[in-house]
Amino acid sequence: MLEYIYQATGLLLIAFSFQSFTDKKNPKAIGTGLFWLAYGLSFCLGAVLPDWVVGALVLVMTLLASAGLMGIGSYNSSDNEFRETSAKSLQNMLFLPALIVPVGTILWSQVTGTSALIGLGLSSLLSLLVANWLTKCKPVQSIHEGRRLIDTIGWAAILSQFLAALGYLFGQAGVGDTVSQIVKEIVPHGSVLAYVIAYTFGMALFTIVMGNAFAAFAVITAGIGIPLLIVEMGGDPIVVGVLGMISGYCGTLMTPMAANFNVVPAALLELDNKNQVIITQFIPGFIMLLINTTFMYFFAF
Repeated sequence: MLEYIYQATGLLLIAFSFQSFTDKKNPKAIGTGLFWLAYGLSFCLGAVLPDWVVGALVLVMTLLASAGLMGIGSYNSSDNEFRETSAKSLQNMLFLPALIVPVGTILWSQVTGTSALIGLGLSSLLSLLVANWLTKCKPVQSIHEGRRLIDTIGWAAILSQFLAALGYLFGQAGVGDTVSQIVKEIVPHGSVLAYVIAYTFGMALFTIVMGNAFAAFAVITAGIGIPLLIVEMGGDPIVVGVLGMISGYCGTLMTPMAANFNVVPAALLELDNKNQVIITQFIPGFIMLLINTTFMYFFAF
């Protein structure tokens, strides 16, 4: 079923690409359409395409994005008067579609025991149906608005996926083992506090550099979390893993490399300073990192 979810996602992206190709008000319609077409094909046919073909699609997307061939067009969006009237009428019911996605994903995972990604896909579809029912909009309007949002986000929409893959490659290359050796040489041997600080702050720093906590988790957990905290010091793997990942998320709040979290919102909100989101989040993120470090030290051992 997960493959069907991927294919449905790919079909939506391909629909976005066809709309882009026919958008006469987008001066970069061809580049934008090709980008989403390549991305959509990787979802639809990724299971059957040779690896080198998928790699070629990734290179095409990289070239299109780096050459500045993606742009904003016309989206047949609803007018402001309709949005204001609808918002006043629906009020807090507008949050219902947004709540369906996380609640449905968790319920699916807990009840069926299968991949949470399947629950995410099905919950998203249900959320879409509920949103159309609430707003009385036609389903095609969802495609128009979806393309508007994804074009606004642009290439950054795929950044998390790329960086997570990069983390896997780092893990396969043995970067985690190298990190482990460096930590053993620097921090006092057998010190739980030193190992915990190296792990939580290492997760945050590596996330700041790479822009993605998933990429950092594969490397830092393999290098510090598992061998030093869990195996050597006997830490609870659940507590170590959960707080380690959250520590990585603290780094996400502090870096422009996490463009889809920090740079894109600044663009959507039309802020004068593109780093304003990071400036606002930095101190809360650092405080959360200290709290995670404290919790791990007292509750994981």
